[in-house]
Amino acid sequence: MRTVQYDPQELVKLLRKRKIATMPELKAALETQVDSTVFRKLRELKYRTSYSHRGSYYTLDRIARFDARGLWSFRSVLFSRYGTLVSTVEGFVDDSEAGYFVGELDNELGVGVKEPLLRLVRAGRIAREKVSGLYLYCSSNRARRKQQTRARKTEMAEQGEMRSIAVSAMLLDELKAALVLFFSLLDEKQRRLYAGLESLKYGHGGDRRIAGLLGVDVSTVARGRGELLMRDVELERVRKPGAGRKPLEKKRQKSSLPSRS
Repeated sequence: MRTVQYDPQELVKLLRKRKIATMPELKAALETQVDSTVFRKLRELKYRTSYSHRGSYYTLDRIARFDARGLWSFRSVLFSRYGTLVSTVEGFVDDSEAGYFVGELDNELGVGVKEPLLRLVRAGRIAREKVSGLYLYCSSNRARRKQQTRARKTEMAEQGEMRSIAVSAMLLDELKAALVLFFSLLDEKQRRLYAGLESLKYGHGGDRRIAGLLGVDVSTVARGRGELLMRDVELERVRKPGAGRKPLEKKRQKSSLPSRS
């Protein structure tokens, strides 16, 4: 009986045209119903299996355009130089400078990775350490793992400092807005004196700084500051004469006269 010959170039033609293909499509190109026949011909061509879509798509090394991370996406189907999803997860964790939290690796690979991470931990192929209450997935190599956890803790400490700086800046902006609002409620003399007072807090260069913040002339700030320093401020009565509540007069109680009989 004559052996049927399958030409792998039929797969090349299909994949050059479509970039990726499923097993049924590859079998149709070879005119076979046997998966192992397709795999045998794919091995001759150096192929890749998608790590997304349950590994149901195939392509060739010569077609894939991997980025610096070793990933390639075509029509939402994802491929990796590492191969399967499990191998990709393992490779990313081993190669990372500071390990990965689950959410980070989800975003990096574009698929859920919790299950393969747990499988790899149970198999001893990667390890995990608790950092700030979360599991950080690291290399199974002890020395490499220590480097990764140390780098992560340093990174988180720096991020904490940056968040603190950002919050401080936000509070400073709110304080400035409050100062400007308060300044707008004062009369002309009170504004001048208040501007001078704030300038005194800054010292050298305070006049120009406060003038820019409050939107007034530098000379106005300087004048208010000078009046405060020279105590050249007239104290005015807060209330005008006669203003305010009228004093309560104590009413005399009428004495009751004895009734005539």
